[in-house]
Amino acid sequence: MQEDKYYSEKLSAERLKQCYDIANERIKQYLSAEINFVLNHIKKTDIVLELGCGYGRVLKRLAPNAAKVFGIDTSKASLNFAREYLTGLNNIELLEMNVKALEFPPQTFDVVLAIQNGISAFKVAPEIVIQESLRVTKHKGKVLLSSYSEKIWEARLEWFLQQAKAGLLGEIDLEKTGNGVIIGKDGFRATTFSREDFQQLVNKLGLEAIIEEVDNSSIFCVITVNHAH
Repeated sequence: MQEDKYYSEKLSAERLKQCYDIANERIKQYLSAEINFVLNHIKKTDIVLELGCGYGRVLKRLAPNAAKVFGIDTSKASLNFAREYLTGLNNIELLEMNVKALEFPPQTFDVVLAIQNGISAFKVAPEIVIQESLRVTKHKGKVLLSSYSEKIWEARLEWFLQQAKAGLLGEIDLEKTGNGVIIGKDGFRATTFSREDFQQLVNKLGLEAIIEEVDNSSIFCVITVNHAH
C-alpha cells in the first residue's frame, strides 16, 4: 500500500477517532495544548483553514472561536464522518482536497493550520505545503504548523503501541523505531519535524518564522505572511 493512502484507507473515520479516544493522559494533554496554542492566534472575525482535518476533532474546538472554518482532507470517509460529528456547527465547510493543490483563491484565509504533525503525515513535500498555505493566506495572516517535540517521545511511542494493540495500526517494528520515527511492519512510517528541520525549511524558502516549543510536547512554526514584496 502506498504511504499516502495509508491514512485515507486504513485510518479513516471511526477508526481514526478511536485512535484519539484511546490516547494516554499525556497525549491528551498534548493534543489539548496544541489546540489552545492555535486558539491564541485566532480572532472571532477570522476565516480559518485546517489542512488534514480528519473527522473534525480540531475543527470542533475552532468553530466557536472563528467567523468561519474550512477543513480539507483526502479521505472521503473521514469527511463524511466529520459531517455527522460536527452537526450543529453551522460555520464549518468540509471539502475533499489535497494540500498540494489548494482549490482556493489567493489570500482567502486569516489563519491556515496543519497541526499534530500534519507536515510529516501528508506525504507531500513540506516546501509545497508551506507555499500553498502562504498563497491562500491573507497579508499579515498566519500559517501555523506543528510536529512532536522529542520530549514527548515515550508517551507518543506508547500511544502508537496502544493503537497497534487495538488493531488500529499494524504491528510496530520496535527494532527500526527510534529517533522520532515510528515504523510499522506493514510499511507505516511516522516521522517528525524538529526545531532544526523547521528552521532549515523556512531558511530554504527565504521566510521568517517564530519556532517555539509548547507544553514540552509540540514544536510550532508560526509564519506571519507578507505579500507586500
